[in-house]
Amino acid sequence: MGQPSGIRPRGGELVSGERLVVVGGPEGSEARHCPDEWLPEPRRIRGLVQARPELGPTAAVGPLALGAGPGDLPLLDRDGDIEAVLGQLREGRSVRLVGQAGSGRSALLAAVAEAAGELAPDGVVRLSGYRRTPADLLQDLFAATHQAPDFRPDREQLVELLAGVAAVVVIDDVEPSGDELEGLLALAPECAFLVSTAPDAPLSAPGSRLRDHLVAGLSRPASLTLAARLAGRQLDEGERAWAVDLWFESEGLPLRFVRAAALLRQRDVTVDALVAAQEDRRSVFGFVQEYELPGDPAELEAELRAGVPLPSVGESASPARLLVQGLSEPARRVLRLALALDGECPTAPHLPALIDVGLGESALQELVDNGLAVSVGGHHRLTEGVLVALLPELESDTQGEPAPFAPGGVAHGAAEHLSWWVGHASVTTRQVAAEAGVILAVLRAERDADQPEQVLRLARAAAPALALSLRWGAWEQALQLGLEAARMLGATAEQAWFHHELGVLALCVGSSRRAVGELEAALALRADGGDRRGGTAARRMLDLIRLEETAALTAGADDTQPMRGRRTIRAIAQVPARLRKRAPAGARRTVLAASAAVMALGVLGTAIGVAVSNEDTPAGKQPGTSADDIPVPDATTSPRPSTSPRPSASDSATPSDSPSESASDSPSSTHRPSGSPSSTKPGTTPSSTKSTPAQSSSAPQPSKSTGQSSSPSPPSNSQTPSSPPPTGPDPSTSPPAAG
Repeated sequence: MGQPSGIRPRGGELVSGERLVVVGGPEGSEARHCPDEWLPEPRRIRGLVQARPELGPTAAVGPLALGAGPGDLPLLDRDGDIEAVLGQLREGRSVRLVGQAGSGRSALLAAVAEAAGELAPDGVVRLSGYRRTPADLLQDLFAATHQAPDFRPDREQLVELLAGVAAVVVIDDVEPSGDELEGLLALAPECAFLVSTAPDAPLSAPGSRLRDHLVAGLSRPASLTLAARLAGRQLDEGERAWAVDLWFESEGLPLRFVRAAALLRQRDVTVDALVAAQEDRRSVFGFVQEYELPGDPAELEAELRAGVPLPSVGESASPARLLVQGLSEPARRVLRLALALDGECPTAPHLPALIDVGLGESALQELVDNGLAVSVGGHHRLTEGVLVALLPELESDTQGEPAPFAPGGVAHGAAEHLSWWVGHASVTTRQVAAEAGVILAVLRAERDADQPEQVLRLARAAAPALALSLRWGAWEQALQLGLEAARMLGATAEQAWFHHELGVLALCVGSSRRAVGELEAALALRADGGDRRGGTAARRMLDLIRLEETAALTAGADDTQPMRGRRTIRAIAQVPARLRKRAPAGARRTVLAASAAVMALGVLGTAIGVAVSNEDTPAGKQPGTSADDIPVPDATTSPRPSTSPRPSASDSATPSDSPSESASDSPSSTHRPSGSPSSTKPGTTPSSTKSTPAQSSSAPQPSKSTGQSSSPSPPSNSQTPSSPPPTGPDPSTSPPAAG
């Protein structure tokens, strides 16, 4: 199935748990068994650890960032908060910062992170939780503390890898809460977490590891000082009274005074223009009437400033419209683009192609200086209240501009540009991960604008790139949006592709039942579309899932602790004992007893059949009288799950029937994974295994060997066991040859 026109497919390989994931293949991605030599060996990063700077709250994204400024503008009125939080972290407790929007939680988080560098052996790890799932946060924590590129550990591996990490983990804008957040903390028991959550997040439950710390507003002197510092001058009497009224109304929220300082700077611009106009009027035209100017220019400025009114307290509470009037044209275009993308601002390199703004960094900085945007997770987003205040103006189109996604609109061509960008060879997976929020915002905006073709185009191009960047939360959302668009368009082949990718994702995260449903849905859609060759990879993965489930049931694995894929493959492939992971003693005894019982039934049935058919069948042609008549599987390949019934595409809605029925209906499917492919020991000749009907009438006894094979050995004592033959990789699960 070909790509949509104009899309450059992106491919690569990564390791997820103990599976090799090949992304961007001709039929879609595929999860295979990863050979031992390809498994990464994560290496701990020792010493003070700092995550990638763009993932955490930056200390200086302008003179603002909700109260955090450059080095010459330290935090005001936060010394007590910093000491209280540090005291909790010293005792090994985890802290969650809670407060209203605009209270300065991110600024306090950054200040504590700077002061906590020596508290833990592994230092401080700073992450961003913006638009990230718990699994994404765990992956970011692993990547910050271990050196293992293109590797996403599964949950069992994370428990082992993160158990020894002792660091202060600082995460801003955490979206998970409740049990999800507690589960995140439990996987890193030696770490102390400092997180900030959304204002509407529920309080921590009793017994939680997290201790809530309320971030309140600033005191009145601190609020006035902040406004004066950001305005760049001292406040006059009228401005101080205005700021005091604002403090009472806002309860000292720093963001309000960041915007108030921007309004004061706009007022200064107006006053400067009046002063310049007054001087030009006198020098060029003179005065019609005698008018005496103040001798001191400061007095003239104060006199003219008194004629420029301050905004009312109500206008200052929601000043977005007033602040927009003072923006430059490039900053206005960036703001308009962010409004069309649900508050997400693309990074500066994209702005020339999207809205023809060459100085994108300056435009973004201007929005930050005015309290309209803030830096999060590698890009910028609009601050609290801006989207609600300005979006109606964008939708009403009061300035006569076209709709954002209409031809000539500010966001027209965004999906086409990003589709080209994510597939470009010079774009790294790290850059794709930083733009994941913007990509999802474009997909949702195009969907809301009734542009399913653009959604389908971008989702097909971005999904492999997001998979390779290990942002699997964004990968899943892109696949879901693409599948929705394909259904709207009635594109059967595209629906099959998205179902296939969702099946690969489900298999990699350990949801086998969901993976079976998605892969079978993909096969059914491809069959309906006449694509008979496009389901080979899906069938291989379905066979792999059924083999693993059958082997887990045979080995008596506990349902709460499913057998991992690598152990299953080793049991089936009959690898040497030195490479085989030993099963629990109880499980081995169960396997031996079950194997002996099955063998006894088989031998007894053979003897009865020989006795019944002996009268009608010539001698030498009786079936079942020789071991040579029994097909022996090749030891170099894993057995195919042909003994278990394969559900049809119409039964994909009930994937739970497949594993249980295949394990209970066929004795061979229950016996083979736990034993060797044949009843002979490795190293014996076929002639030594032949038996007469009289010899076959007695059931063999289970072998007492420990770990060599779970199948019963023949009663002969003259044969010397040898090492098993070397095993080769399963063609259905082996990685592609290195070329």
